Amino acid sequence: VSIILNRSSKTFKPKKNIPEGSHQYELLKHAEATLGSGNLRMAVMLPEGEDLNEWVAVNTVDFFNQINMLYGTITDFCTEESCPVMSAGPKYEYHWADGTNIKKPVKCSAPKYIDYLMTWVQDQLDDETLFPSKIGVPFKRNFITVAKTILKRLFRVYAHIYHQHFDSVMQLQEEAHLNTSFKHFIFFVQEFNLIDRKELAPLQELIEKLTTKDR
Repeated sequence: VSIILNRSSKTFKPKKNIPEGSHQYELLKHAEATLGSGNLRMAVMLPEGEDLNEWVAVNTVDFFNQINMLYGTITDFCTEESCPVMSAGPKYEYHWADGTNIKKPVKCSAPKYIDYLMTWVQDQLDDETLFPSKIGVPFKRNFITVAKTILKRLFRVYAHIYHQHFDSVMQLQEEAHLNTSFKHFIFFVQEFNLIDRKELAPLQELIEKLTTKDR
C-alpha cells in the first residue's frame, strides 16, 4: 500500500501557487467553496462583479495543478515503451509544436509530449504579462485566446489518461478523483465556450455521460 501512496503523491511538475492574500487567492477560495456545494454548474459561473479574465486565469492555474497531480499518479505507467505515440484512442494522435521552439509538429511518445505540454503551460502561467499576479495589472487583450490554447492542450492529457491508462487509475483507486476533476474542467470550458467541440471529440461519449445528469 505504501508504494501506491507514495506514487500517488508524486508531483509531475512543480505546483503553481497563487499568492496568498491576493484577489486571485480569494477567487480560488471562492471556487473551492462553491465546489464543495456539489453543484458544478453553479460552481463554474462567473461570480457577480468579477472580471472574466481573472476568473479564467485562476481556474486555468487550478486545472494545471489538478492535471499535474493526476498525471503524476500514473507516470510510472506512461512510458516510452507503453506509449510510443501521444494518443487518445486509436483515432486520435497528437504531434507537438509550440510555435516558438518547435514550429513543425513532431511525433513523440506520450511522456515526452506531456512533458513538453506541461512545461509550455507552466511557462505561460509564469509569464507575468500573460498571468499577472499583482492586483491592478491588466490582462493582455488576447488573454482569452491564450487561455483557450492552454485548456485545449490540458484536455489532451485528460484524454490520454482516460484512453490509455484508465486501468491504472482504477488500480490506484483514483477514478472518482479523475472523474470529478474532468467534470469540473468540462463544465468550466462549456460555460465560457473555451474549447471547440471537435477538440473534445476523443472523450465525447464520456462528456455526455458526465454532463447529462446535471442539466
